[in-house]
Amino acid sequence: MARSPRLVGRVVRVLVCTEKKTFVTREVAEVPLTFEGIEGDRHAGHTRPADVRTPWYPKGTPIRNTRQLSLVSSEELAQVAETLGLPELFASWLGANLELVGIPRLTQLPPGSRVFFPGDAVLAVEGENDPCTGPGKVIESHHPGHEKLASRFVKAAFERRGLVAWVDRPGIIRAGDEVQVMLPKPVTYVLPVE
Repeated sequence: MARSPRLVGRVVRVLVCTEKKTFVTREVAEVPLTFEGIEGDRHAGHTRPADVRTPWYPKGTPIRNTRQLSLVSSEELAQVAETLGLPELFASWLGANLELVGIPRLTQLPPGSRVFFPGDAVLAVEGENDPCTGPGKVIESHHPGHEKLASRFVKAAFERRGLVAWVDRPGIIRAGDEVQVMLPKPVTYVLPVE
């Protein structure tokens, strides 16, 4: 049986947000992961309340937290910054927990991909983190001379905003770690003809 292809990259930054009033993250050297995510991070927990991303549940319904961590790509951040006409774009402004480099088209990794770290941690990719105006407003606050950055960010970051993931195996993630990505087995689903 053939193994799934693996991609190799590196952790550029590890970031956390321990404040409830903001989603902007701050850089740290390492984080220990539990099955709840990053201890103390605002997105940690086994569950989270349903919101606009899960309209099939009433708002506030407790659901499994598949958004424990946010991952972005250095290459995609640079592409978004260039599209917006900015010299740079920081992962912290997007509320990211991990900035990775070397994984081509990170945002396009399929759900079910696994991200392995040398400190035993493994993340399971839930899917794309859809861009919204929240990070755009933070970017706009750092570049007041640029018109309508909040709304322009949504379009510029489409399919380049990064991923959300949950902890599949606890461990430690450190800045500078090599990361390996294992893609899931491709699946084609076709509805039966009636």
